[in-house]
Amino acid sequence: MTSEDLLKKVRKIEIRTKALSHQIFAGEYHSAFKGRGMAFSEVREYQYGDDVRTMDWNVTARMSAPYVKVFEEERELTVVLLVDISRSGLFGTAVKTKREQIAEIAATLSFSAILNNDKVGCILFSDRVEKFIPPAKGRTHLLHIIREILEYNPEGTKTDIGEALRFLTGAIKRRCTAFVLSDMMDVNADGTPRYEDALKVAVGRHSLNVIKVSDPRERSIPDVGIVPVKDAENGRVLWVNTSRRSVRSGYERWFASVQREEERLLLRHKVDYVNISTDEDYVKGLRALFQSR
Repeated sequence: MTSEDLLKKVRKIEIRTKALSHQIFAGEYHSAFKGRGMAFSEVREYQYGDDVRTMDWNVTARMSAPYVKVFEEERELTVVLLVDISRSGLFGTAVKTKREQIAEIAATLSFSAILNNDKVGCILFSDRVEKFIPPAKGRTHLLHIIREILEYNPEGTKTDIGEALRFLTGAIKRRCTAFVLSDMMDVNADGTPRYEDALKVAVGRHSLNVIKVSDPRERSIPDVGIVPVKDAENGRVLWVNTSRRSVRSGYERWFASVQREEERLLLRHKVDYVNISTDEDYVKGLRALFQSR
């Protein structure tokens, strides 16, 4: 992709996602993610009915009259996008690749955050953390994030969600709202997720959301005879006889098992989750995520 092509693609994404953020998501994003907690605002004299646990004893002693602390909801958030840029994201049989779909979703979330005056940061990861863009505000900062998602050439080829989650908990000390944007294909040989331990820690420190981006062709194998199948992450090529019913049904059972274990894990740890395919309009999926909170 040339620099000119990249700029055109970034601009196209900006126009579409910025409009969506203004017209559709601004209010829903604010309702779903407003306020991480309570922040100190001021002190005032005690009034009948005030909670004695908010008493400011230092000011009370100095003024010889009871004073209480007043708190207000923190409305400015820090949003961190954990973006999977492993090679499996280059797969796409519909209108766009998984990585392109992730870039649009990330842009929509970012512009929604801007409208709420939030900071946005980004962690690009494969089987390692490839790049960390610290949280900041502004259109230029967000366009930089979108460009990196689209064009960054990762050193790693595989996927390690646990490594990205561990980096998040180490790099972001204050509680943030984090979105994992990935195909979530990071499993053990038995199909169970490899990132459970890191997920447990991250959920305890941050508000974690998972947006899984998949492609319709990943769910099943078509009957197209004997074909070479290449694993995008390790480069391994296998010849597969897709005409055999046992091969197709075996793959479908494995894929369904992986998805089932993934959903169980996220449900157990109360992580908000949505699955968005490359052949779907992500607006509906994001709305479902916002409204589930």
